[in-house]
Amino acid sequence: MKKLEGKVALVTGGTSGIGLATAKRFVAEGAYVFITGRRQPELDAAVKEIGKNVTGVQSDASKMEDLDRLFATIEQEQGHLNVLFVNAGGGEIAPLGSITEEHFDKTFNTNVKGLLFTVQKALPLLPEGASIILNASTASTVGTPAFSVYSATKAAVRSFARNWILDLKDRKIRVNAISPGVVPTPGYNLLGLSDEQVQEFVDSQASTIPLGRVGTPDEIAKAVVFLASDDSSFVNGIELFVDGGMAQI
Repeated sequence: MKKLEGKVALVTGGTSGIGLATAKRFVAEGAYVFITGRRQPELDAAVKEIGKNVTGVQSDASKMEDLDRLFATIEQEQGHLNVLFVNAGGGEIAPLGSITEEHFDKTFNTNVKGLLFTVQKALPLLPEGASIILNASTASTVGTPAFSVYSATKAAVRSFARNWILDLKDRKIRVNAISPGVVPTPGYNLLGLSDEQVQEFVDSQASTIPLGRVGTPDEIAKAVVFLASDDSSFVNGIELFVDGGMAQI
């Protein structure tokens, strides 16, 4: 029996990296998956790569009208959602003293506002016992130079998980946060770094991780499958670090 047999799932930000790897794992475990992305060409490519049991919906998590259209599509096509992986997000390097209002608004609008309203607008489609997984980050626990705004958004995400399990307890909906460590993805290039700078960062981080290496998107995806499935039926409100031990030392 597959872990997500017959389940309907949504992965936001599912066109690359952790989101794409998770969508693939969800389909392999028997789920029908909706994925979102802001850019249609990348969305089409991801749907093709996943291959079956998937629908791509162009959507920007920070735009309420896009979220409304997303959930209207899911309701029309499947009628409900059993699993919600709120993965869409991102950040850019900006040291204190150089933080602009635009940088702050862009980061919080996607990582906090977008995540919050993705979950809230999904609620009518979630049956009793559904699983919500929020993508947080070790950055909320471990200080990172020039990354304070992003880190603050991820601290908010972790806090949401703790609070929402109380708001949703009568519906027996579980809410958990997953906190990946250093996992190179295409999103790293959106930080405002060159390929060479990204590689330098990854190499410098690997030496600080007890396992001695960085992670892969699929390693995060396997942990998300655990939180999505009945294997974690008594796991609620946690922050699951998948970071090679980085945040524990």
